[in-house]
Amino acid sequence: MVCQNVQRIEESIFRACQRAGRKREEIILLGASKYADAEKIRQAYQCGVKVFGESRAQDFLKKLEILKDLPIDWHFIGNLQTNKVKYIIDKVSLIHSVDRPALAEEINKRAEKIQKVQEVLIEVNLGGEETKGGVSPEELKKLFEYCLNLKNIKVLGLMAIPPYEEDPEKVRPYFARLRELKEKLEEAYKVKLPHLSMGMSNDFEVAIEEGTTIIRIGSALFL
Repeated sequence: MVCQNVQRIEESIFRACQRAGRKREEIILLGASKYADAEKIRQAYQCGVKVFGESRAQDFLKKLEILKDLPIDWHFIGNLQTNKVKYIIDKVSLIHSVDRPALAEEINKRAEKIQKVQEVLIEVNLGGEETKGGVSPEELKKLFEYCLNLKNIKVLGLMAIPPYEEDPEKVRPYFARLRELKEKLEEAYKVKLPHLSMGMSNDFEVAIEEGTTIIRIGSALFL
């Protein structure tokens, strides 16, 4: 079942890349495994998915223990509380959800302790939704500058969870906006930001057309 899902997703990625004139290698397929048990993650790994993103520190640590025999590339994609940073800092390659100075500061401090430069994305709340994390587009520059001054953090790009729409085309403007925000930061600060983490099960093809590099797929992969 999971393997069939992977195959279907891969075909959709390929088609979207063709439409956008992009290469398949430009897209990281991340299994958003918040609602998947360790066995489902193992199946997805065996079917070719090598990157997984967890959203809750406690659940992540349990799954990590069960799956420690697999060289999974783990990302943290959920809302991250400062008091949970110490539990994940040595276990994830990328944190997608930096949205405030206090969190950036804590990640920097914990990374420094283990002599690591932690790669992160800044999460932007494009729809102004109170139920979602993310810095407002207006505050993005200030947070980006703050992160630039921290030695043990490296910002690789931006992440967003736009408002949900049945019709993926209605989400396109949000994806385009995130890409523009990234390009403006690159121009203003003379930096290269290689990643945009945007696009989920319902709308990842549109996200690919708009420049995403990481798609976070949960239900289409595991259900």
